Amino acid sequence: MTTDKKLKVGIAGYGIVGKRRRQYIDSHPNLVTVGVCDQILSSSSGFLPDGVKCFSHYRQLLNEPLDVLFVSLPNYLAPEVTIAGLDKGLHVFCEKPPGRNVEDIQKVLAAKRKYPKSCLKYGFNHRYHQSVREALRITKSGELGEIINMRGVYGKSRVVPFDGNWRSQRKYAGGGILLDQGIHMVDLMRLFCGDFVEVKSFVSNGFWKHDVEDNAYALMKDKKGRIAFLHSSATQWQHRFSLDIHLSKGYLGLQGILSGTKSYGEERLVIGRRSPLSTGTEKEEIITYVDDNSWRDEIHEFADAVIHHRKIVSGTAKDAFETMKLVYQIYQADPQWRKRFHL
Repeated sequence: MTTDKKLKVGIAGYGIVGKRRRQYIDSHPNLVTVGVCDQILSSSSGFLPDGVKCFSHYRQLLNEPLDVLFVSLPNYLAPEVTIAGLDKGLHVFCEKPPGRNVEDIQKVLAAKRKYPKSCLKYGFNHRYHQSVREALRITKSGELGEIINMRGVYGKSRVVPFDGNWRSQRKYAGGGILLDQGIHMVDLMRLFCGDFVEVKSFVSNGFWKHDVEDNAYALMKDKKGRIAFLHSSATQWQHRFSLDIHLSKGYLGLQGILSGTKSYGEERLVIGRRSPLSTGTEKEEIITYVDDNSWRDEIHEFADAVIHHRKIVSGTAKDAFETMKLVYQIYQADPQWRKRFHL
């Protein structure tokens, strides 16, 4: 495929995320959005004000001559539409989570095996934040030694912006704050440590009383015996993102994350170097990031894989599967939660 060809993109799900994806799709020199669909759109007019075709159902969109499909739909629809896109011979980019449960992503993986030439990427956007990239570079370089443990907190003030939203209903969402938002932290912990072999947890919906969790607490141990602690919360009244990584020669602290709402504060990476004395840190460096290029970089990497026939490097279908498995290990590790929802 030559790099001067414009790839025709369809966006299934034209809400906040779909519209933001389009901003970076259309800024790429080899991508152009030609159609979108959303249940709130009327297909009677046939076009958005800017001339892009609009539809009320994804099957109408898939009848268009597309090269690429972006899926920004609720969890219960995402796997179905991803598979439909693959069946059409399209390259597919799907937001996280890949579905409601492990079985959903297993169905997608089975479909993907039939289309080895099609790219499939999942939107684990936090991997592309500058603080995360720099922290990963430092840990891989060995300059701060080996990872000893990690501690992560990712929280906001409720499961959904209002009662009745699909995210608060298990039959549509599959899970609550852990699956919806905490999955980013689960993915990052896998990114830094690899797979975890033992999980202990407490999961609760004691405050918001939905049939999905509003708090999940997990202790996870990897093959090297390293421990990661995770708290995913919908009762964190001031939104918070923090990931502390303790290493044999120092520590890394990821504090805040740049987002569309700006509600998680400024994005910072704290780099501390252990003192040979018993007085604490020898020195600490704080890097503050003011620009969020994660959405752009994520889409550019996907487009590069499609155009140049390269494998997806980050946010692969395997990443989605393994991260989804770990989320459900956390659910199942709490015996009361497992019994209550027959997990």
